[in-house]
Amino acid sequence: MLDLPGQPFLDKDTMVGRCARLPLRVDAATLAAEVAALPQLYWGSRGGRVGVHRVAEAVFLRGHAPAEGDKPIEDRPALDLLPYARTLIEEVIGSKPQRCLLARLPPGASVLPHIDRAPYFSQTLRIHVPVESHDQAWMICQGLAYLMRPGEAWALNNVAMHGVWNAHTTRARTHLICDFLPDPALLDLLAGAERGLGQPMPEAEAHFAAVTRLQAVQAG
Repeated sequence: MLDLPGQPFLDKDTMVGRCARLPLRVDAATLAAEVAALPQLYWGSRGGRVGVHRVAEAVFLRGHAPAEGDKPIEDRPALDLLPYARTLIEEVIGSKPQRCLLARLPPGASVLPHIDRAPYFSQTLRIHVPVESHDQAWMICQGLAYLMRPGEAWALNNVAMHGVWNAHTTRARTHLICDFLPDPALLDLLAGAERGLGQPMPEAEAHFAAVTRLQAVQAG
């Protein structure tokens, strides 16, 4: 089972809540330019991700998808081409990055609500940094919708029920997603984070229900 032996479980309900916007400004233009320049050979696959995540393309920058087995969490070749992203995950946000990836959700696609259940996810803090997004891409966590915009960094409680809806018909939504072991700098960012930014969005719940029904029909 995915685990970090010796690492304690974190109380994410207290530390994060649902989603919390960190008091941090990201150079959105630099990050977007780096990712746009990443050779196409790195894209075009799911990066080994399975289940609800299969709808998104993925490029792992550190580590591997959990479904690929017990592989070391170490830098991957794509990270060498992303110096600003490296600075973000090694110096600006925290100093103890674990698995990190770029995830690109196509237009109109959804990551259905789920909980990340392996011990690893209760031992790390998940941070989302939007690279490419818009006002029709929502993170849904425990029934509330959050808009995460380029230039921001967010902590997500991924051991709570969460999903993503990209409702735009032509634009993708790309995030840098990284798990961290807590260190003093990241804990300070969390202590000053903005909470209470989510809004009820019944149409998202209706959308997820419709997608689930359609998938059941297609599978049956």
